[in-house]
Amino acid sequence: MTIETAVAALGRMLGDRLSEAPAVRDQHARDEAHIAPCRPRAVAFPESAEEVAEIVRVCAAEGCPITPWGVGTSLEGQAIPDHGGLSLDMGRMNRVLAINVDDLDAVVQPGVTRTALNAELKGTGLFFPVDPGADATLGGMAATRASGTNAVRYGTMRENVLALQVVLADGRIIRTGSRARKSAAGYDLTRLFVGSEGTLGVVTELTVRLYGQPEAVSAAVASFPDIASAVRTVITTIQMGVPVARIELLDEVQIRAVNAYSNLAMAETPTLFLEFHGTEAGVAEQAERVGEIAAEFGAGFEWATKPEDRSRLWAARHSAYWAGRALRPGSAGWVTDACVPISRLADCIAETKADLAESPLLAPLVGHAGDGNFHLAILLDPESETERAEAARLSHRIAERALRMGGTVTGEHGVGLGKKPYMAAEHGEALGVMAAIKRALDPDGLFNPGKMIDANR
Repeated sequence: MTIETAVAALGRMLGDRLSEAPAVRDQHARDEAHIAPCRPRAVAFPESAEEVAEIVRVCAAEGCPITPWGVGTSLEGQAIPDHGGLSLDMGRMNRVLAINVDDLDAVVQPGVTRTALNAELKGTGLFFPVDPGADATLGGMAATRASGTNAVRYGTMRENVLALQVVLADGRIIRTGSRARKSAAGYDLTRLFVGSEGTLGVVTELTVRLYGQPEAVSAAVASFPDIASAVRTVITTIQMGVPVARIELLDEVQIRAVNAYSNLAMAETPTLFLEFHGTEAGVAEQAERVGEIAAEFGAGFEWATKPEDRSRLWAARHSAYWAGRALRPGSAGWVTDACVPISRLADCIAETKADLAESPLLAPLVGHAGDGNFHLAILLDPESETERAEAARLSHRIAERALRMGGTVTGEHGVGLGKKPYMAAEHGEALGVMAAIKRALDPDGLFNPGKMIDANR
């Protein structure tokens, strides 16, 4: 059994859809993580679930590892084929198979991106809300249990994937879940595969929830004297039952970066970006109530009601990473995230900011404040081992702090290789159960080996 034999067999099967070209392999050697790249032996471009199943059977027979690939936007090394083998690029499986308007769902192939799905939905009055920032594929978003700016109202991929088609390690094609909105029949295999990061099977089809476009949308910016005041505003807003669609926190460093990068002129203080969905009257009431709450905590509150103003605001938020990088030209970003109970978010950020004040490295902070989730992009010289060590130290302290405060080492970036060292501390004995599931579904370690957990625990 050899990888070379598998590659030769796949070449005969796929023809020019099996690439050994150095440039293609280099493209699939890295994602957006700080993890060192690693080339796959070859890259396959399947076009159907049946073809994926045949590829899996060939690789299983020859002991060739398989690492699924979407568009490479993962942030913890999930898409890096660090065991070599085959990178399975799902980009050609990019069709929207069905839009069921009355049932508020769609059936898609895994290579469909979130923006492509929403473009297809234009004219239906529906949209898909999960927005991690990057234009990721829905297959990749399901694999990493992605969320993003809308999660406080619409949930994450966990809540928005109804059913899956998955190819298992023995080449079987199974379906999990259904288009029904609830079920009490059997184990919830859909939730098992959502978030499994390609370690248990290859997703070849998804059924996802859709939502009606709101009648009215408005946005607002609230600038605060400190982080604690901003977080207290978020907590109070949620406790009061205001159905805010987005609540994004940017610290003063990130606001400085956004101002420069997106040509804005916001006060360089901790700031909330908010968005409200509903009827005209409902949106106005929500915004007014949150404005009152924010004022109680010393904030200035400014509406952005025009579509172009809202678009500019959220474009600035989505470009936050690149804006941060521009604060230090030539730098790389060591991106990390953590999530804690919302009552501990201010404490967690305060301790993190204290660490940063004593560090030589700059690190803009953004957060999905309504979820207790925040992100750092630690800016470093990619050629400096000293700075890489300092970034690793800061990231480690954030992870330990989140666990100490009853949270998780990753709210949405996932585990991959970067957060794998913390899995035992977070899950304890439950990690052994995860390893048993991995062994049961992938006994030979075919799928994304080395990621998330060690199956031989």
